Amino acid sequence: MSSTNTIALDDAYVRLSKQSVDVLEGKKALIRVDFNVPMTDGKIVDDSRIKAALPTLEYLLKNNCSIVILSHLGRPKGKVVEELRLNAVAQRLQELLGRDIEKLDACIGDEIQNKKKNLQPGDILLLENTRFYYEETHNIVSFARELAQHMDFFVQDAFGCVHRAHASVEGVTHFLPSMMGLLVEKEFEALKSVFVTKKKPLTLLIGGAKIDTKIGVIRNFLPIADTILIAGGLANTFFNAKGYDVKESLVELDKAKIALEILQDAGEEACQIMLPRDFVVSKEISENAKTRILNRKANEEMEDGEKILDIGPDTIKRFSEVIANSQTVIWNGPAGLFEYTPFSEGTKALGKAIEENPNLTIVGGGDSIDAIHRFGFDTTKFSHISTGGGAMLEFLEGKMLPGISVLKKHKTL
Repeated sequence: MSSTNTIALDDAYVRLSKQSVDVLEGKKALIRVDFNVPMTDGKIVDDSRIKAALPTLEYLLKNNCSIVILSHLGRPKGKVVEELRLNAVAQRLQELLGRDIEKLDACIGDEIQNKKKNLQPGDILLLENTRFYYEETHNIVSFARELAQHMDFFVQDAFGCVHRAHASVEGVTHFLPSMMGLLVEKEFEALKSVFVTKKKPLTLLIGGAKIDTKIGVIRNFLPIADTILIAGGLANTFFNAKGYDVKESLVELDKAKIALEILQDAGEEACQIMLPRDFVVSKEISENAKTRILNRKANEEMEDGEKILDIGPDTIKRFSEVIANSQTVIWNGPAGLFEYTPFSEGTKALGKAIEENPNLTIVGGGDSIDAIHRFGFDTTKFSHISTGGGAMLEFLEGKMLPGISVLKKHKTL
């Protein structure tokens, strides 16, 4: 068995950072960003994604460009949803940039085109939620063409969306010279380094609830990883496949065959897959839940109604030792239901072990990033924290990402 990684890891992608000042001067830049920020009662809960786009926006402004910004927010499914308008995003972006932002209430139409046509250097337009249009997710050519109209070039800076062949992600590149923004370039280089340098020992810590989105990643790492640590609800599927009764735990019964195949393939590739030896179980999920530690290796059985909700102290010790002795650590997915204090220790401890590892450490996935913030870890101590959960997984799986692959050997300005 060999790696299924098919991503072109060379430098044949056009990059904004490589464009000369003379080329960019006074041009109109269409940029796709990921401003899909969490909102509560119309207010932004976390502006990290807006801040992540600032370096590219400031780079364009420094080079005297005018800018038209495209982004989606939530899942309006092709309809206008008032609470998913980008008004709050525009206000926050204006505060962060310290510049006026003109927010428009549409993406296409005569008014939009006139605004774009008359842009002056330093002007910034934020168009409305691209997913208010069904043409966006269906990658309709006419919609992409209109988005690109009156613009000089396109910048792809929405790493969280590059695994989607949408009109504002992939479609517009067929009408404009297109290139990676600074954020996408940073993501690309960080994730690429895993496959290029292959610093050993290499450890993949993978958790979360389901095996479906992680199968490809696990298989792609079997030939290059020294150890794969499996935690969270994902581990329950492996337990079940090996004949252990996980009672009421989250488990994908129909994935038993796949789990056994992965274990067999790991043996052929000399990659060690480590499953939890002990875990925290409970019959309820709450802040006051009564828990107990159960040791699988000691043949301790679960009781009816119990669920596996975190890894136990022995597993934390073993996994943390592996992490500490690794030159490369990639983390995606929590070790348990960390949102509740009784089931948070596994994720917290493993996250701490990764934070303290001075070597190459890469973290991705919404839950893992949430845990980093929740437990107050120092984000500067991680080599790279990815802004794209699904995109990161597909990159690590070896899939071609439509929003990046289309930039290879693209026409330049």
